[in-house]
Amino acid sequence: MRGVTETVKHLLIINGIFFFAANILGDFFIEQMALHFYLNPTFQIWQPITHMFMHANVSHIFFNMFGLWMFGSPLEQLWGKKKFLFYYFSAGLGAAIIQLLAYAYQFHSVTAVLNEAGFATQEIINSIAVDRIGEGWLEYVSREDVIGAYGSYFASMVGASGALYGILVAFAFMFPNVPLFLIFVPIPIKAKYFVPILILGDLFFGFSSYSIGPIAHFAHVGGAVTGFLMMYYWKKNQFNQNRWN
Repeated sequence: MRGVTETVKHLLIINGIFFFAANILGDFFIEQMALHFYLNPTFQIWQPITHMFMHANVSHIFFNMFGLWMFGSPLEQLWGKKKFLFYYFSAGLGAAIIQLLAYAYQFHSVTAVLNEAGFATQEIINSIAVDRIGEGWLEYVSREDVIGAYGSYFASMVGASGALYGILVAFAFMFPNVPLFLIFVPIPIKAKYFVPILILGDLFFGFSSYSIGPIAHFAHVGGAVTGFLMMYYWKKNQFNQNRWN
């Protein structure tokens, strides 16, 4: 299970090309390819796909590509190219959708209160777009909520992590008893326990004010949930390898 399969190899190469392109072409390329909030003018229809190939820094791309190689290759060996690619991109799209819904909830929960107070939606968006708190807003919503709405509006999401979480879920389905290691915890944990622990961690950080960095936790959860639903459906309906050849 240690060898890199053909499709995984191509995904690694494409991610590498995007990473070097972002470092050479700079902000314009990043702005066009990263996933933005759908009300932000920088949002483009292709971004739910292209954001999967963008990464913030060397450690970000290294860990995602390491995970793709380690957990994706055995799945491609088992499923074949077509089924693996369908699953990979479906998990990535599911991650993007869930994260955008999380941004939308945070943004519209503020605008809804302000709408009831008599502020027009476009007026609110225009103020946020120029990084300004509208006069009188803080009488109806907290500064923390406004900052959250700003964060959602200007959010920029990059990385293959959502698709990778889907891959992790599939790996736990197919190889539940393979021992894995959590970082800094030198104790082997079976995949069927390891993956849920990761997902529960993202749920905790997503719903709390604690975080270890600018991580799109709900994208991780979205990729995992999408992967789980697909694996459950395939298992229930016995979608075997032959149907994808």
